[in-house]
Amino acid sequence: YRRLHTGETRLSEFNQTERKAMLGSYTKVLFVRDPFHRLIATFLQGMGISPSFSSFVQEVLDSGMHNASVAWKPLVSLCRPCLIQYDYVVRFGFLRQELGHLLRRAGLPAGSLLPELTDSQVQWTYRWLSEQMFSELSAQQRKQLAHFYRWDLAAFPFSSSFLSE
Repeated sequence: YRRLHTGETRLSEFNQTERKAMLGSYTKVLFVRDPFHRLIATFLQGMGISPSFSSFVQEVLDSGMHNASVAWKPLVSLCRPCLIQYDYVVRFGFLRQELGHLLRRAGLPAGSLLPELTDSQVQWTYRWLSEQMFSELSAQQRKQLAHFYRWDLAAFPFSSSFLSE
């Protein structure tokens, strides 16, 4: 594809025929993460200037969908899973298991290429963090967050998300 190597090119800049041919020639992998975990990670990394998680969440909600940062914008609006048929969807928290499967499918030796990942520790830590952070939120904020991320929760298997409870 002629424009592919000329810097950053958005998929929308290709016509429909080029898009279809290009996407058909790649293995498409989408990495997803529970939206509530994304909010927690963003807050802990200091990307929000709020003193508390609750006030950070309120900033996110007040920013709305159109002004949302990529760090917390719903995944469905970023990766367009309804338009792009991804070959694999890899969920954060199951990286070791799922990346091993992907590498084997690609014919690569899975064990030697994977970093040391401790999925169970990550899951336990985020479960604990989620409980702590979720308890800081008002009932209204919880409801608004569930609405804000409703399409992510419908599109991806986040059954243990605090937002889907």
